[in-house]
Amino acid sequence: MRLCFIVEELYRHDSMPLDVAHQLRRWGHTVDLLEPPETVTCLSDLPSQSYDAIVLKTVSGGPGLSLLQAAEAVGIPTINNSRSIRLVRDKAVAAAFAHAKGLPVPRTYFVAHPRLLERIPESDYPLVIKPTNGSAHNGIYRAKSPADLATLEIAEPDGGFLLAQHYAENPGYDIKLYVIGNDVYAVARKSPLHPKIVVHEQRIPLAPEWRRLALRAGRLFGLDIYGLDVVETRNGPAVVDINDFPSFGHVPGAVSHVANYILKIAGRAGANRRRSVANGGRPHPAAQTRAAHAGTRPTKRRAVINA
Repeated sequence: MRLCFIVEELYRHDSMPLDVAHQLRRWGHTVDLLEPPETVTCLSDLPSQSYDAIVLKTVSGGPGLSLLQAAEAVGIPTINNSRSIRLVRDKAVAAAFAHAKGLPVPRTYFVAHPRLLERIPESDYPLVIKPTNGSAHNGIYRAKSPADLATLEIAEPDGGFLLAQHYAENPGYDIKLYVIGNDVYAVARKSPLHPKIVVHEQRIPLAPEWRRLALRAGRLFGLDIYGLDVVETRNGPAVVDINDFPSFGHVPGAVSHVANYILKIAGRAGANRRRSVANGGRPHPAAQTRAAHAGTRPTKRRAVINA
C-alpha cells in the first residue's frame, strides 16, 4: 500500500506516529512523510498520488488538519477523519457534543476570559479550569471555591479560551482508555490535579463498564484510533477528555497494532472504491471516507505531492 503521514512540528521526534510509519515501511509498504512547516504541498496533484490513506496526529492550531480535509475532499481515506478530529480538538465542542449524546461528562462552562470565572455559581464548585485548545495536561487548575480564583493567577490561554468543569471526587489518578478499533486498553496515569499522589503508571485490568464507555464514545465521535481520560467517581466513570491518536503509553505491541489497523481501514476503503467502480459509479469523497471507517520514522524523502 501507499500511505502518507502528515507529521506536525510538535511530533517530529515522537514515537507516535513515527514508529508506526517505520513499521509499515518494514512490512514493505510505501510511506511518505509530509511535514507541513517544511513543505509546500501542491493540492492540485493530490488526486493523482494514489494514496490508500493519509494519517494525521493533530496539534491544536496546526496546519495538518487543513491538509487532511483537502485529502478527504478529493476522495482519499483519512485516519482519523477530519470531522471527528475537529469534534475532539476543541474541548468546548467535545464537551457539548458528549453531553448532548448522553456521555457522562462533568457540568461544563465556556469562559472567554479568566475574569469571567467569578460568574460561575458557587454551587458548581469545586472546578477544574483548563484551556479549550489544551494538550498534555498543560494549563490545568483546580479551584475549591470562588476565593481560590484570586490566588491561582489563571492566565488567558494562547489562541484559545477556557473551560470550567465541576470537579468530581475521585481516587486522585486518571484512567486512560486507549482504543484501536474495537480493542480497548486501560492505563493508570498520574493526575495533574494531584501531584503529591504517587501513581504507578501501568496497564490495569479493564472494567467492562470502561470498555463499553470507550467504544460508545468512539462510535458517537466517529473515531478509530483515540483515547479517553476518565476518572472513577461514586456515580461511575466520568469522561474528562477525549483525544485523537494518543501516545498509547504502556500498551503492549501498540505500534504493530496501530499499523495493522491503519492497513485494515485503507484496505476496506480500497475495496469499497473498487466495488463502486465495478458498479459503474464514483462514490462521493465524503461517503468514501465514511465507508472506510465503517465497522472497524520513514526516510525523509519529500512526498511527490510536495512542490
